[in-house]
Amino acid sequence: MRIMIVGGVAAGMSAASRAQRFNPKADIVVMDRGEWISYGACGLPYVLGGDVDDFTSLVARTPEQMRARGIGVWLRHEVTGIDAGAGTLTVLDRDGGKTITEPYDRLLIATGVSPILPDWAVTDLNGVHVLKDIPDGQAIEASLKGAKRVCIVGGGYIGLELAENFRARGLNVVMLEKGPDIAGRILDTEYQQQIRAVVEANEVDVRCGTTVTGLTGKAGRVTGVQTGSGLVRADVVIVAVGVRPNTALAKAAGVRIGKTGAIAVNTRQETSVDGIYAAGDNTEATHRVTRRKVHIPLGLTANRMGRVAGVNMAGGNATFPGILGTGIFKVFDLGVARTGLTQADADALGLKAVSVDVRSTDHAGYYTDAKPVHVRLTAERGTGRLLGTQIVAHNHLSAKRVDVVAAFLQQRGTVQDLFDSDLSYAPPFSSVWDVLLVAADRLHREVRAG
Repeated sequence: MRIMIVGGVAAGMSAASRAQRFNPKADIVVMDRGEWISYGACGLPYVLGGDVDDFTSLVARTPEQMRARGIGVWLRHEVTGIDAGAGTLTVLDRDGGKTITEPYDRLLIATGVSPILPDWAVTDLNGVHVLKDIPDGQAIEASLKGAKRVCIVGGGYIGLELAENFRARGLNVVMLEKGPDIAGRILDTEYQQQIRAVVEANEVDVRCGTTVTGLTGKAGRVTGVQTGSGLVRADVVIVAVGVRPNTALAKAAGVRIGKTGAIAVNTRQETSVDGIYAAGDNTEATHRVTRRKVHIPLGLTANRMGRVAGVNMAGGNATFPGILGTGIFKVFDLGVARTGLTQADADALGLKAVSVDVRSTDHAGYYTDAKPVHVRLTAERGTGRLLGTQIVAHNHLSAKRVDVVAAFLQQRGTVQDLFDSDLSYAPPFSSVWDVLLVAADRLHREVRAG
């Protein structure tokens, strides 16, 4: 059996490793158009900020290590076509310039996502960047030498993480956001405002409701960002306005694309074309709360999908249970997390939802260095079914409480189930009534009143 995998980062390498363990006799080849495989892309901002020593520290497995395990790794090989009927791939060797044809019995498309580049960001000016992979990070690192002022366009996960890490380097940072506030697609309005207050307190110039119209440059290098409100000077510009799934290869092979714009798969990660699988950021999933198809590209999701695909391509039987969209990030001293639905999400879906907000401390208030933690817990009126939570914690580690709620969402638990849970307690770790239990108690009353 020959298993070919297109894409060598999270989903692709997880699939290769799992397939090799399940069927050691399989001929497994991973092809990637770039020069790096098996690295933690989520760590890129922290290399730029200095918390991680260098980009090589992000690499989990080298090509040599994978080859030693019997997995073929072809770097700088780009799959340009798929003939599903013949079971062959057209592959361009980017170094030699030759095009070859390779057969497969099972194929995984793990092509990930690409950063969205608005028309104004398509430029030959040096100093304009996106951040998706290690080469992007290396290019930004080079551009920052001698820079004093950075403009980040976009106030989502990547933009906020970069803002903190650029400030750690002593750079002046301006953040431009088209929407009414930063973190707008992550949290409800009240929690967006908390994040903005901390970001601005750390001397990031945040400008919301700002539309970018173009760039200015001199001698081939960017000098500023033109907006509807005027010129913003910058030595380096980071475009972080979102991503889109890479589906061109799948479309060309006749694979069905879902309403989300990502590749449609079943629970075995099989596409609509026999013998072709998809996994990772280019693939949609079922949301376990709403049962709807969603496209929420996150690291653990990609790795889980890859494991399932690897087992099934090697002849086994595994299923992917779906996702909750559980996300967490750090911005300055804050830990910010969410899982399931926000109140705004629930309202948009027409659900009868209610939320409560609780402010407490991350551990007993009388114990040294207690920090505020804010929780919004959301449930369905009448049934009490948990729908989601949002957490903003001034000790960033405390935001990991989100995982408790994620576990209950996974089992379609209720507010009462959460309140009845036997959580740990000692003064250095929490109050006797943890903030999640307090929120569940209050929300239970609201659910019953509804």
